[in-house]
Amino acid sequence: MADFDRGAKAGLVAAMIYLAISVVLSAIYQNNPLFLPYLVLGTGLTPLFSLRELADPSFVLPWLLGYLVRGLIFGVVFATLYDFLPGVSGVKKGIVLSMFLWMVGAVWLIFVTPGWPPVDGSATLLVVGLMVSLPSISLALVSIVSGLAFGALTGFFWNRFRGRELTEERKGTSVLRVSFVLGVVYWALLATGFVVNVVITGEILPIGPDPWWGDMLSVLAVFLGLPGWVLSFVGWRKTKADESGFRWGMAGGVLMALTGIMLFPGVLAIFGGVLSRRKPATQPAAGAIAQ
Repeated sequence: MADFDRGAKAGLVAAMIYLAISVVLSAIYQNNPLFLPYLVLGTGLTPLFSLRELADPSFVLPWLLGYLVRGLIFGVVFATLYDFLPGVSGVKKGIVLSMFLWMVGAVWLIFVTPGWPPVDGSATLLVVGLMVSLPSISLALVSIVSGLAFGALTGFFWNRFRGRELTEERKGTSVLRVSFVLGVVYWALLATGFVVNVVITGEILPIGPDPWWGDMLSVLAVFLGLPGWVLSFVGWRKTKADESGFRWGMAGGVLMALTGIMLFPGVLAIFGGVLSRRKPATQPAAGAIAQ
């Protein structure tokens, strides 16, 4: 069983410290036109604020809440995958997870951006707390470094917070649970946008050659994503009853991954389904306390 409380606290604290560092760097370098573009696109968790924006509560509060939510999600995912990440310390595992998420985000970004790389160099994507930037090699490197820094911060605070005693459960249960929750969040946001667009325009797909690919992926996510996260939910319930959720997790994961937009929860569902084929140990997982 994953220690979600510990992961959530580590992710939130890491997000707050990361945000504070970004604000300080923004205040220092905001008048340097050569440095600021790299800083803005490569900060990983958060775009930077100018001093004027920092004085505007209507701007800061919504963004701050958004960054804390991303830190929370990253911490929960970290707790879910902790036992499966290579490395002997939380810092190394955090770095591995952030690199993995960045690579998933890069594949995702290329898939959902026809004709990549874009001419205007504006291809960025937020994925589970990290920002993937691929308009140029230099910005991609800065984005990778900033993502690794955030992962290391989360792992550092994971080591500092005390774990609680956990009872062993069937392998993959926590992974399927997080896949289902993220799938619902992704789908709900997309479905809301889809319904609003239909109500306003009266069309399922806007007429025009430019946005057709993104619109098609959104429609796929709305109609394939629903059975995808439902199947992952059934797989999770199966593992809760100490049964294998392999077939359900695989089916749900493939459906979500096929949409492109729901790639990450789909990958988690497939991973969780494969893990659920193994039965749990009979004794408590006391070793999870100290790590």
